[in-house]
Amino acid sequence: MKNTYYFLFLSILFSITGCREDELVVPTEYDIISDFPGENTNIRGFYLVNEGNMGSNKCTIDYLDYFTGLYARNIYAERNPNVVKELGDVGNDIGIYGSKMYVVVNCSHKVEVMDAKTGIRLGQVDIPNCRYVRFYRGSAYVSSYVGPVRIDPDAPKGAVYRVDTLSLEITGKVSVGYQPEEMEIIGDYMYVANSGGYRAPNYDNTVSVIQMVDFKQVRQIPVGINLHRLKKDKYGKLWVTSRGNYENIPSRLYVMEKKRGYNQMTVTDTIPVACSNMAFYGDSLYYYATEWNNYTSSNTITYGIIDVTTKEVVSQNFITDGTEKDITIPYGIAIHPETGDIFVTDAKNYVSSGTLYCFDKSGKKKWSVRTGDIPAHIVFLPIRN
Repeated sequence: MKNTYYFLFLSILFSITGCREDELVVPTEYDIISDFPGENTNIRGFYLVNEGNMGSNKCTIDYLDYFTGLYARNIYAERNPNVVKELGDVGNDIGIYGSKMYVVVNCSHKVEVMDAKTGIRLGQVDIPNCRYVRFYRGSAYVSSYVGPVRIDPDAPKGAVYRVDTLSLEITGKVSVGYQPEEMEIIGDYMYVANSGGYRAPNYDNTVSVIQMVDFKQVRQIPVGINLHRLKKDKYGKLWVTSRGNYENIPSRLYVMEKKRGYNQMTVTDTIPVACSNMAFYGDSLYYYATEWNNYTSSNTITYGIIDVTTKEVVSQNFITDGTEKDITIPYGIAIHPETGDIFVTDAKNYVSSGTLYCFDKSGKKKWSVRTGDIPAHIVFLPIRN
């Protein structure tokens, strides 16, 4: 009788395991973008990383093919059926360098590396609490909070890791400020926005400067508290966002550049607008803000355009047909480098499918499509790849 129960137990166990294995591969879903004209450009398409709510292990990748007009939702699982737990927990950034694509998966503490054309997995790099990725002379650079994912007044300083893009081995690490976020490289220097978000209300307020030749931090420049985004324009200026303290210090946008006669970046302007994310097209900076306030327990949402040459706000809304009212929580922005099409993602309620909106460069809606949970980060795939 004991043997009978034992074999019955094994049979049930194998049956359950078999069912789970069958459920591991989630089929890709496809949508046809209505009246999609195709594109006569050097861009084949783009990938979109859906972050997925923290702890849900629901980070996914979508792909739009400009040649066919097909929007493929959740491609990773089908193209990598043997990867346990699929892509991971909270996708925080994506980048393409050469023939490889890199997805930073924050709470899974890894950078997933794939073939940029196919999305097939090539390997991973283990980096704790990783945030953003940039590339320079054959290496990938990844910002990291270093410490565990939790609010902690004694949270350690963060770091930037250097990864060889051929071997996918970590070849260096440099300590920066607290909880570093986005980075940019100008000349032989990297600039890193430090947030100090885990140490609230004692936020960091600096941009770290790393000398790339020796890979060491050479200075920290005071800018504003709780920094996040840091992007360069075509003139070599840096645009840096501060999230403020969500109470009496508002979000702001700062400009850093080299003054005449000096070889060091310094803060030259403060633009009096809230800014959560931004993208450049020509001489224009397109931005949106989803500014949370602890007192009101609500978001203030704004959109705008800044002329990067004059640093003046030239438009209070880059969406010109009134369809911004359909967007609940703007969460990501990207601009097609040739057509000027503007893409804005909507995270909605953060726990269910989001929406990707496409506007033409005049700000009129062209189409929208359902995405995964919390759509956020876009990278364009060149045809040459």
